[in-house]
Amino acid sequence: MNPRKIVLAGGSGFMGGLLAAHFEKLGWTCVVLTRHTPQPPQKSRREVQWDGMHRGAWESALEGAEVVVNLCGQSVNCRYHARNRLTLMESRVRPTRLLGEVMAEMKTPPKVWLNASTATLYRHTFGDPWDEDGEVGAHPDAKDAFSIDLAQAWEVAFQESVPEGVRPVLLRSAMVLGRGKDANNVLSVLRRLTRLGLGGRMGHGRQFVSWIHERDLCRALEWIVGHEALEGVVNVCAPNPLPNQEMMRLLRKRLNRPFGLPAPAWALELGAFFLRTETELIIKSRRVVPGKLIASGFQFDFPEFGGAIDELL
Repeated sequence: MNPRKIVLAGGSGFMGGLLAAHFEKLGWTCVVLTRHTPQPPQKSRREVQWDGMHRGAWESALEGAEVVVNLCGQSVNCRYHARNRLTLMESRVRPTRLLGEVMAEMKTPPKVWLNASTATLYRHTFGDPWDEDGEVGAHPDAKDAFSIDLAQAWEVAFQESVPEGVRPVLLRSAMVLGRGKDANNVLSVLRRLTRLGLGGRMGHGRQFVSWIHERDLCRALEWIVGHEALEGVVNVCAPNPLPNQEMMRLLRKRLNRPFGLPAPAWALELGAFFLRTETELIIKSRRVVPGKLIASGFQFDFPEFGGAIDELL
C-alpha cells in the first residue's frame, strides 16, 4: 500500500516542522511547500519550492494528497505599519486562494483542507471562556483591530476557496509551547526572560493566556483528520487558559527564580517599540477553550500549563 500523503503549505517554519515530524512517525509521506530553496529529501519528507502567489510545477505535489494544511503567512511578531500590514494580509490571503484554485481543478482533490487561523479572533475578555460559538471582534483595550481584520479576511478567503467535496477546517489555534529556539517558539522567549529576572507579570497580569503543548497540537490535528464530523471552526488550544501573572509564577517556580521584575504597561510599549513588535500580543486577554475537540472525545496529554512546562523544560 502507498503511504498516506499530507501537504504542508508554508510548512518550513516552527509549526510545520512539528507537524511534519509527527505525521512522518505515523508513516505518512510529507510534502512541504516552501518559498526557500528546497532541502534534500529526508526519509518520507520532501520540500517543493513555490512562491505562494503563482501557479507552477509545484501543483503536482498536491496529486494523491489526502490532507492539505495551509500555514502560510508572515509572522505577526512585527510592527503593524502600512508595509507590514500589506505583507501580513497578502501572505495569507493570496496563497489560500491559490490553493483553492488549484484544488478546484483536480479530479481527486484532498479529502480535508486544514487552514491556519488564530484564537485572537475572539473578543478580549476576563469573563467566561469562549468556545467556537464565542463572540468575535476587536476591543479598544486590546489594541487588536488590525489583527481581527487580518484573521477575518484570511478566514473569508478560505471559506470562499474550498472546493466542493473537500472538508474545510479552520484551525483557530492558541500559542504553541514547544522545544527549540525558533523565533516563533514563545516558550523559549519566556524562559530567557525569566532566567534574566524579568519573569514578572506583564501589564496588570490579569489577562488570560490560551496555549497548547506541541504534542497536543499535533495530536489534535491528527484527530481532526480522522474524525469527519469535525469541520468548520475548531479551537486548537488546551482546555485551561490561565492569567498571565499565574503563567509567569509557574515559569519562575519551574526555573527556580524566586523573583521576576514586573513589566508595567509603559515598559511593554517601550519594549515593543525597540523589539519591533506590538503589545497586543501580550496585553490581550485570550480565554479560549476547545469545545469541539472535547465534545468529540479528544483527550489532552497536557491540559494544565504547569504539567506542560514541566515536560518541555
